[in-house]
Amino acid sequence: MAVSGQVLDNPISGERFIFHTTADDSAGALLAFELVLDPDGQVPGGHVHPLQQESFQVQRGAVKFRKGRRTVIAGPGDEVVVPPGAFHRFANAGREPAVVRVQVEPALRMEQLYETVVALARAGRTLRSGMPKPLELALFMREFEQEVQAPLAPGLVRAVMAPLGWMAAHRGLDQRYWALSGSATGRPVGRPAPTHPGAGKHSGTRPSPTRPPSARPGHPGRPAVSAWLFRSRSLRRLHVALT
Repeated sequence: MAVSGQVLDNPISGERFIFHTTADDSAGALLAFELVLDPDGQVPGGHVHPLQQESFQVQRGAVKFRKGRRTVIAGPGDEVVVPPGAFHRFANAGREPAVVRVQVEPALRMEQLYETVVALARAGRTLRSGMPKPLELALFMREFEQEVQAPLAPGLVRAVMAPLGWMAAHRGLDQRYWALSGSATGRPVGRPAPTHPGAGKHSGTRPSPTRPPSARPGHPGRPAVSAWLFRSRSLRRLHVALT
């Protein structure tokens, strides 16, 4: 849990977060922080906040914003407001560090999102762009689906990511992930461990059809879908490559 004055440094994306007003400080209404971007610093990827408005006030330097189809170069005193559901991304547009005052309303769990991204970067679980590696990304998108979504066809992206999330959990990556996200119990309260592709979704989503579990001779207790997965050479190669 973030506290006022806490500093997070992402060594991959070149972002520094300095928290000023946390969710606890504002009863969940607001998260405010100072964002310092290195000369080559940028948000790891374009994205959408489905439920939150994000406001950027440039204090120093120049920042290039992509908001929907528009590209804006903002300087000191300029403000860029991104409403819920709008695609956006940003990067330092100058040769000096840029300083931006950021407000996210409501706060939801954005603090934990930033803490998790930084922890994954420090653990070597991100790509050079700063995005989590594929299996980690599947877990990340599932956990923070209220805070961030893919800019296009989020429902389709969730469907594609569901098997990867199950694969990651099967390898035990979720335990490492929840440890990085600061969970004391190894898993967020109320979020059961996924037992098959598509599991772990909120009740508002339509569950994916799954094969009933059945024991395989010589492998007692292993669901049929798990046995099928490990019989497939192509999926086994994908399973290794993604991690």
